Amino acid sequence: MLGYNTLYSVAALLAVSATSMVAEAVDLPAIKVVGNKFFYSSNGSQFYIRGIAYQQDTSNMTANATTGSLVNDPLADYEACSRDIPYLKELNTNVIRVYAVNATANHTKCMKALNDAGIYVLADLSAPNASVNRVDPSWTVELYNSYKEVIDTFANFTNVLGFFAGNEVTNNNTNTDASAFVKAALRDSKKYIKEKGYRDIPVGYSSNDDAKTRVPLADYFACGSQDVKADFFGINMYEWCGKSTFNESGYAQRTKDFANLSIPIFFSEYGCNRVTPRQFTEVQALYGPDMTDVWSGGIVYMYFQETNKYGLVSVNGTKVTTLTDFNNYKSQINKISPTSARNATYTHRPQNLSCAMNNTNWKAATALPPTPNKDICECMDVANTCVVADDVEPKNYADLFDYICQHVSCDGISANGTSGKYGSYSFCSPREKLNFVMNLYYNEQGGSKSDCDFSGSATIQSATIRTGCSAALKQIGSMGTKTASSNATFTISSNSTSSGSASSTSGSSSITSMSSSSSSSSSSSSSSSSGKHKKKKTTKSDNKKDVSVSGSVSESKSESSKSSKSESSKSKTSKSKGTAAQNELGFIQTILTSFGTLSFVAGLGFAIL
Repeated sequence: MLGYNTLYSVAALLAVSATSMVAEAVDLPAIKVVGNKFFYSSNGSQFYIRGIAYQQDTSNMTANATTGSLVNDPLADYEACSRDIPYLKELNTNVIRVYAVNATANHTKCMKALNDAGIYVLADLSAPNASVNRVDPSWTVELYNSYKEVIDTFANFTNVLGFFAGNEVTNNNTNTDASAFVKAALRDSKKYIKEKGYRDIPVGYSSNDDAKTRVPLADYFACGSQDVKADFFGINMYEWCGKSTFNESGYAQRTKDFANLSIPIFFSEYGCNRVTPRQFTEVQALYGPDMTDVWSGGIVYMYFQETNKYGLVSVNGTKVTTLTDFNNYKSQINKISPTSARNATYTHRPQNLSCAMNNTNWKAATALPPTPNKDICECMDVANTCVVADDVEPKNYADLFDYICQHVSCDGISANGTSGKYGSYSFCSPREKLNFVMNLYYNEQGGSKSDCDFSGSATIQSATIRTGCSAALKQIGSMGTKTASSNATFTISSNSTSSGSASSTSGSSSITSMSSSSSSSSSSSSSSSSGKHKKKKTTKSDNKKDVSVSGSVSESKSESSKSSKSESSKSKTSKSKGTAAQNELGFIQTILTSFGTLSFVAGLGFAIL
């Protein structure tokens, strides 16, 4: 017959099970930024990055047949990440870096497994087909939407250490203007996180190690007010090759270069392979007393062995083979013992570094592009009379732009990261921008039907100024060079039709028209929305070239999938035990039903004790 001991045993067993479940479900504490250091939000101890770059090469991938994504997302493949986590733990890893993710995929299982292993994630917001193009930089509605989708997908995982708003976009002194667009992306990503009520997730930038631009680039991203500047700065560092020292490698000079940076800085990639196998003797310097006052650790490039020979392991299906580099790195990383500051006693000097730093090697403007606003673009688009014909393909837009911009000012759609002058429609789609200047030409030529022909490439539509648009459009002006201070609300009218205009989403939305306070008008060149994304490293080189993939951003809605687990218990009754035993089992079931959770039953067990 079941009795007191049985009740106690069942309750005690449930208590152990409940405790185990709670232990597995505990989220890692968020990492916060204070001064130039990272700290655990839970206990205030300093956080050093012991990271591994974790993503197979995406440069030669074709679009996924189902999603159209060009991303080999390592956080959406639970079979692979659960295979690799034990090896990451063996390397004492607490951070992985991923270069591109598919915002429509389900990441819950991998993120939870990483969380349970004590591993944080640094994720790039850009992707092969959605990033700022250093050759023709722009910060557009499409690109902003893509960044927001990634933020929405990962914001509620506390083991997201932060996001990179860009990676090696400016890579020499000929394209520093592109950094103005990346910094605008960083500013708007931080703003979006705040508007959505997410926790304060750090957003930063990852740079290459170009001798002429590395210092001004870091200063550029670290300067300005808190809502504009980067929360952290990464540098892809490959100066220590083979057997070297703190002084000989260049690490000593780099540490001096960034000694006064007011935000955390770390190696967003490291591990030169000019001498193989890699010994990773730089690990002791990076986490030693010469560097830890300035640097917050680093991320080894990389986990997977590929043609560039940077891998720590070789993967073939479910089989993982550790390489010599794996064992060498393991022996080094497990010997470190960096000094640790405490948030409570750490004193930092708050700095708002001046952004006035243009010099021979740095030409990026301090005035940033305006925040992309879909409603502004749609309001403008339906207000045009002369628009591009539906059968004109985007590849033919360039000729139309070239012709029109010789006859009218295209300042309203242009963006110049050197002069800091940006048109109020510079963030719109290529089609919307073409419609704007085409209509401008049409009006300046007199507004007759023949002025909207362009050899059959244009058509007349019924122009409409929506009620929620009029104030903003008036403030921007007919040339598109002024700033709207009013809200713009674009709504679909059930009885209005348009021909040749960009299609709009149904419903209505209200977004404040935001421009950088220092943005102004006029630029001579038009820009289009295209993306470049750096991912691949060349073999045995400390300064690696970018392999970029350009393409249009595919708009997709982020789907948040959550898995739930249901716990069920089975009780067995023996006929030989009789009615009394059944009653006692019934009592136990009553306890389970009444308290509803295992944790309460565990508490009852302790009460019985």
